[in-house]
Order: sequence, then structure tokens, then C-alpha cells
Amino acid sequence: MSRAPARWLPVVVLTTGIFAVSTASIFIRYAQADAPSLVIAAYRLTLASAVLLPVVWWRHRRELQALRRGEIGWALISGAFLAVHFATWISSLAYTTVASSVVLVTTTPLWVGLLSPWVLRERLSKPLLVGMAATLAGSACIAWGDGCGQGACQWQQALLGGALGGDFLALLGAWAAAGYFLIGRRLRARTSLLVYIGLTYGMAALVLDGLVLLSGQPVFGYPRRAYLWFLLLALVPQLIGHTSFNWALRYLSAAFVAITLLGEPVGSTLLAYLFLHETPPPLTLIGAILILGGIAVAARHEQPPIPETP
Repeated sequence: MSRAPARWLPVVVLTTGIFAVSTASIFIRYAQADAPSLVIAAYRLTLASAVLLPVVWWRHRRELQALRRGEIGWALISGAFLAVHFATWISSLAYTTVASSVVLVTTTPLWVGLLSPWVLRERLSKPLLVGMAATLAGSACIAWGDGCGQGACQWQQALLGGALGGDFLALLGAWAAAGYFLIGRRLRARTSLLVYIGLTYGMAALVLDGLVLLSGQPVFGYPRRAYLWFLLLALVPQLIGHTSFNWALRYLSAAFVAITLLGEPVGSTLLAYLFLHETPPPLTLIGAILILGGIAVAARHEQPPIPETP
């Protein structure tokens, strides 16, 4: 069994992870100038898998071969959830602001908590119920802010593809991510980090690649700068960001790691203001505060981390 790292190392890794995932929405916005959202999602997971899977096979070949059929099946289902998460969330950024999209998609810890009594046999606590109420109120604020402009509500336009439609896609992304994390909490007790993310990232890439082909969208022929954004998405928010949080779960409580995830919308909103010149409206800011506060309260319900397989 490996020695525990220095106390400061997990904090550094989490800080790096927060910065990494905060860049995702910015890279996506730039890529959307040249490529469809579904293609962006497919390239993100395909390139990440291309980097990761050879390492997994080289270092964990025996563990992969020893996995039971049921474990492989659940890992593939988890990857399918991850594919839906990225397809819906990345698409949402084409319709709504970075702030609204990222705040809504980071409600994932709340939905994990709500489903835990049925999936993980965990009881609903008062902090979780308070967090749910605050989060739903915050979502309503964001929906109202995006559905109404300058005091005049445009609900029909919003529902037919405007900001409110983008908000709903982001929420779908949060629900899909909840399924991904719930399955992952079970599997991580028996599989190492690289094996788990290798299977899930790989499956997500296959699903997204299949959706791109079925939709008839072109796979190649984009400007060179688009491929740069694809590569940055795979390397920075995917391989560095997502993997950093999973690594930290071995050494820090899930509640603490979940709370640190709340740094993503703050970082993304700041980057959107600096690079995209997006200033969130007051209702979005109020909704963001309610959602982040609700998740912070609900995160206290999280269970201790699952030990990693040596």
C-alpha cells in the first residue's frame, strides 16, 4: 500500500482541478465558432481516451483482465451517462450564458444525494433537504432571468431554443452526471482510478462518436484552431480536471471534495467575464448564490471516501 501524500498535496491537486475544469466552458465557446456541440463533445472524450487507454493497458492489464462481466457492464453504463452529460451540457453553452450553464450543471452533488437512499441506501438528512430547496429556488431565479429580458418575458422564444432551453440542457447534464457518479461510487471500491476512468471515458467516446455519425455531422474539415480547442478540452478539463477530483477522493472526504467543485462556476464566470465579456444579470447572480449555498449545505450529507484499490 502506498504512503499517504503530504497534507498540502491534495489541496494543490484540487486547486489545479478547479482551475482546469473552469476552462472547459471557455474552450467550448471558442470551439463552437467552428464546430457543432456534439462534435466538440466527441472530440473531447475521444482524444482523452486516446491518451489514457494505452497507459491503462500498459500499467493495469491484469486488473482489466480480472474484471467481472458485471463490473465491466456497469462501467460501460457509467460511460454512457458521461456521454449524455457532455452532449447536453456542451450543447447548452450555445443557448445560455456560461454562468447559467455551469451553475446548473454543478447541481450534480445535490441529485446524487437525492438518489442515494434508493441507490446507495443512504438516508435523506435535513441539510440535504435544505440544500434541495435552496437549489430549486436558485434554478427558478436563473430560469426567470433567462426567460425574461429587460422586464418583458419571452417564454415562447426561450422554450423554443433560447436561454431557457439551454438551462434545461445544462440541468439534463447534471442528472446524467449524477448517474455517472452514483455508479462510480460503487465501482471505485473494487477498481483503481485509471481502470475506472479508462473504461468510462472510452465508452463515453464511443457513444458520442456514434451519435456524431448518426447525426450526419462532419468529423473532419474544421479549421486548425478548432482542433486546438478540442485538444485543450481533452487535456485540461478532462484529463487534468476530472481526474484530479477522483484522485483526491482517496485522501479527502467526499464532502470536502464536493464543496471544492463549487469553485468551478465561480472560475468559469470570472473567465467568461474576462475573455467573453459576459456579465451575468442580477437574477442569475442571485440564483447562483442560492444554488452554490444549497449545494454547500447538501454536501455535508456526503459519505466518507471509497478506498482506492492498490
